Amino acid sequence: MSTEDDVRELALALPATIEKPSYGTPGFRVRDRLFARMWDGEPDVLVVWTGGLDEKEGLLAAEPEKLFTTAHYDGHPHVLVRLTAVDREELADLLEDAWRARAPRRLVEERDAG
Repeated sequence: MSTEDDVRELALALPATIEKPSYGTPGFRVRDRLFARMWDGEPDVLVVWTGGLDEKEGLLAAEPEKLFTTAHYDGHPHVLVRLTAVDREELADLLEDAWRARAPRRLVEERDAG
């Protein structure tokens, strides 16, 4: 089980990430590109970006008890994460993937280089 505090700690550990409100909830941005935010529709749910619609569909099919979507996000590369259903390691992976999907290529290359 993960919490909003875990989201904040893990997201802010990623390079060039800041916290800035988004739709009245905590949002996390890399170079001013939003990659994750707490969802205002339900407590303990996080919105994260994916690498595209195919990736989104794959994630939803693989982990339906942990990840979901709503009609609002149809056609958008986002999934909703039930924080109570993911452990800290899974959350870290989801945040890293979202960060990579939104970060400038050069920043991702710098992170991969070391």
